[in-house]
Amino acid sequence: MRITQSMLAQNFLRNLSRSYDRLGIYQDQLSTGKKITRPSQDPVVAMKGVNYRTELTEIQQYQRNLSEVRSWMDNSDTALDKATKALQRLRELAVQASTDTYETDQRSNIASEIDQLKAHLVDIANTKVNNKYIFNGTKTNVNRFNDDGTINDPSDDPVYIEVSDGVNLQVNVTLGGADPAFSDAMFQRIQDFADDLRDPALSGDDFDHYIDELDGFIQNIVDERADLGARMNRVDLIEDRLSAREVVASRVLSDNEDADIEEVIMNLKTQESVHRAALSVGARIIQPTLIDFLR
Repeated sequence: MRITQSMLAQNFLRNLSRSYDRLGIYQDQLSTGKKITRPSQDPVVAMKGVNYRTELTEIQQYQRNLSEVRSWMDNSDTALDKATKALQRLRELAVQASTDTYETDQRSNIASEIDQLKAHLVDIANTKVNNKYIFNGTKTNVNRFNDDGTINDPSDDPVYIEVSDGVNLQVNVTLGGADPAFSDAMFQRIQDFADDLRDPALSGDDFDHYIDELDGFIQNIVDERADLGARMNRVDLIEDRLSAREVVASRVLSDNEDADIEEVIMNLKTQESVHRAALSVGARIIQPTLIDFLR
């Protein structure tokens, strides 16, 4: 087959164009740090990247959900701790009131403090965090108790937040059980205690039963905190597992998409050398003309 000058020139230009394409690919990889910039360059890498990125996004969303879970649980635990201290103070006052050496005026002063402690406990039972009442089930926009401790608009439904694939964790403390942490009955008994203290006809022995009742209220809160603590421990385990999954997913995504910079630089330098050599050879092929031969 006869090889003509035009054939040599066309082959050279075609190969030169391919060399430019390879140079462009390596330069894109260096500037972006990614193996590909378009799905058409490698559909398999692109598809895997979509799947890995979706998994990583889900993990990060679960981690944000865990932040919401911790907000609920930490604030609930803090509120229950404050309630325990208030009830312990009420028990101390009950022990004092059961002593016959206290006079009517002194018991009346104790009653005034009890009124304040009751109001404090009602405020705790109506704790509001991030514009949500955390002790009123799913009716987070309504306070559970009125100012006098009576029930307002209660909800005993648990609040669940998804923290992992198919794992929904209860984040709130429900008050619908047999021995809830807060109840209108508890507030009524505290009010009865204050009213009895103002009754001059009652003696110290008439207040002994309030000590046992307050012990029961305190135990109810301790039991709720124990259950809440168990769930908080589980949150720690889930958080650790999500952190490990995030590390793995990030590494796999990086292995799939990120370019090996050292390898890319080496390939780029090699391609530059090949390209320069091709240009040099092309100059020798394209340069000669009939005039050059006649010289």
